[in-house]
Amino acid sequence: MMTGLNKTLIKQTFITLVLVVLASAQSRGQGESLDGREGRNLAIGNFRPKPTLKVRQTALEKALFPVVDVHTHFRYRFKHDLGKLDEYVELMDKHNIAVCCSLDGKLGDTLDTHLEYLGTKYPSRFVVFANVDWQGEGDQDNPSSWACHQPGFAEKTARQLQLAVGHGVSGLKLFKQFGLSYKNPDGSWMKIDDPRWDPIWKACGQLGIPVIIHTADPIAFFRPIDETNERWEELFRHPEWSFPPDKYPSRELLLQARNRVIERHPETIFIGAHMANSSEDLMTVAGWLDKYPNLYVEFASRIGELGRQPYTARQFFLKYSDRILFGTDGPWPELRLTYYWRFLETYDEYFPYSEKEFPPQGFWRIYGIGLPPRVLRQIYYENACRIIPGVKSKVSNYRR
Repeated sequence: MMTGLNKTLIKQTFITLVLVVLASAQSRGQGESLDGREGRNLAIGNFRPKPTLKVRQTALEKALFPVVDVHTHFRYRFKHDLGKLDEYVELMDKHNIAVCCSLDGKLGDTLDTHLEYLGTKYPSRFVVFANVDWQGEGDQDNPSSWACHQPGFAEKTARQLQLAVGHGVSGLKLFKQFGLSYKNPDGSWMKIDDPRWDPIWKACGQLGIPVIIHTADPIAFFRPIDETNERWEELFRHPEWSFPPDKYPSRELLLQARNRVIERHPETIFIGAHMANSSEDLMTVAGWLDKYPNLYVEFASRIGELGRQPYTARQFFLKYSDRILFGTDGPWPELRLTYYWRFLETYDEYFPYSEKEFPPQGFWRIYGIGLPPRVLRQIYYENACRIIPGVKSKVSNYRR
């Protein structure tokens, strides 16, 4: 039977142990303070270097020529908030952005809702791209129930696109889940170049609308998250952006499948989103552009990659000026827009590519490539006017 003394001793012992644990934890916390101060180590997430470099900084308040932003997401970023739309149109006016292409139009009733959101008050400032509804009414966790695995899906989608174009849709956008996430009923990955989808790409060519396709992702996302990965900090914060080879198709296989589709449908214009997701390897992108005359590229969310290779990027932009479109992946805050103008129009050195305190897509700064006016006109609006239905008339209206 436990006496009062024993109970007291046990209680005191327990309290002592708790205090020891707390003291130890506090000591470890102090010892592990990775703030880089007073000789301590520094965690990369705490690194906030303030450059001492003194170089020219060009304050550009707007683009030199009217801009067509071919890569924006007004549904996902604004969620049909009319107040946010009004504010951004004011920003478009201020920065000389004539037209934005919203890439999340979807299909059916949801498409009509998006067209109404953008077109009711600002009919001359936006065009909309539709999206393939692969899942339909199926169960997300049961691919066999998905619409795309039912007979006649591609032909039905082609008819939907024809109706959508009649309602004013200007293109089709494919998201990266097509190839990276969607599966067949047997559990295998849905392939980008599966012949089942050919009627969709063929219909786009017949309808005269481009297909903007996001295939794979940056090279770093397909490599191990270790000390050799130059985007380790980003992937540490977002491990869901990593695509290890034991769980996902390889980046090379995805890009090869995309290219086979482009080659198989020469009458359809394809736009490789994010510099065809190979902005780290412009030699390879150049080879694709040389091989596939129906391929264009846009650089949304990639000035961080392009701006750290300014000599190579400038040569690429000069050579392929008639195949490059302007895109941001926005709508973004105003400061980020100014970085796009600086990257394209100036020779500024070592400036940020994002308004965020810590670089979100690679721990570096960028340099401007100082493009001449002729090339800027092509990239800012002329190329988009040539290949995206509805854009030319809206830009002309804006310029008037």
